[in-house]
Amino acid sequence: MNFAEKAVNILIVEDELLIANNLSHKLESLGYKIVGIVSSGADAIQRAGEIKPDLILMDIVIKGDIDGIETAVIINQKFDIPIIYTTAYADEETLQRAENTGSYGYLLKPFKQRELHATIKIALSKHQEAVKMQKLIALAAAKIENRDRFFSMAYHDLNTPLTTIQLSAEMLENSELQRGSGNLNKNVVRIKKAVSNMSGLLEDILMLSKAEYGKVSLNLNQINATDFCTSILEELQPIVTDKHLVTFRTYTDPVYANLDAKLLHHLLTNLLSNAIKYSPNGGNVSLELSCENQQIILCVRDEGIGMTAEDQEKLFQQFERGANVGKIKGSGLGLCIVKHIVDLHGGTISVESAIGKGTTVIVTLPFLAINH
Repeated sequence: MNFAEKAVNILIVEDELLIANNLSHKLESLGYKIVGIVSSGADAIQRAGEIKPDLILMDIVIKGDIDGIETAVIINQKFDIPIIYTTAYADEETLQRAENTGSYGYLLKPFKQRELHATIKIALSKHQEAVKMQKLIALAAAKIENRDRFFSMAYHDLNTPLTTIQLSAEMLENSELQRGSGNLNKNVVRIKKAVSNMSGLLEDILMLSKAEYGKVSLNLNQINATDFCTSILEELQPIVTDKHLVTFRTYTDPVYANLDAKLLHHLLTNLLSNAIKYSPNGGNVSLELSCENQQIILCVRDEGIGMTAEDQEKLFQQFERGANVGKIKGSGLGLCIVKHIVDLHGGTISVESAIGKGTTVIVTLPFLAINH
């Protein structure tokens, strides 16, 4: 079935009555329904809002303070109605103005019936496709919003019982200490560790979900990068074993940079904890800070198990882990989140590694301006 068989409603905007009537007759002979003829931009806008036609044939030169192109712009802003321009001449400047408004076609006077019919069919078809695309985009946006809401709810629903378990474990721990036995129940220690691991995984899933759909934004503040790195290493001391030597080296005077402290904390914590975790036999783990070309360079080195070139290619993908990790636990989400954080700052991240020879991760972050 073609568009003419669907009784398409058309509004004609034309200030020459003779031309408008002739156009109306041609359209009616093709099976279209003419729902109005107006001669000015103001009337066209009013009628478009009242009758919501399926298509508007818009003469560029019309009566009133605004021409057909300006009228089309206003109609496009208010209503989703396809517009075909009509004119007796076609200079380059006019064509360019018409194209910039996103028109659905262009017809030169005098109108040829076959050309008129074909242009209308193409315009209606293009508009239908545009409507479908808008619906798909809206559906995708709704799914993203629903997914984000789901993760937020899941995080809350799962984190609440985890908090309860954590508090219960701490009460048991205090109870053991008060008895003066001096020996903590191993089950209590396992519970606390499991809760900590699960809480960390929930945090990672929530952050990754937000990052993937553009829900994470930069909150820039000026920070002392040297002091910041020192504080991160102090926080990580509880997971450092006797077999590890964790050091911090800086190759620059204390430098101040505009960064997102919360995201940078997540980035460094992830990289350093990985360096410790994937060095099960111990060894040196270092964080190095330098500054070059208005960029902060953070380098995390370890002497751990390393990884193959194949694993490095998949390193920043979700749930991807090295083939040689063995029983070392991990979700495969951390480095994916790190990559998102680096990208948000407009920086770069690179990895150098080899099996049994450790891994070096280099993060470069530009000095960013704070927009007020």
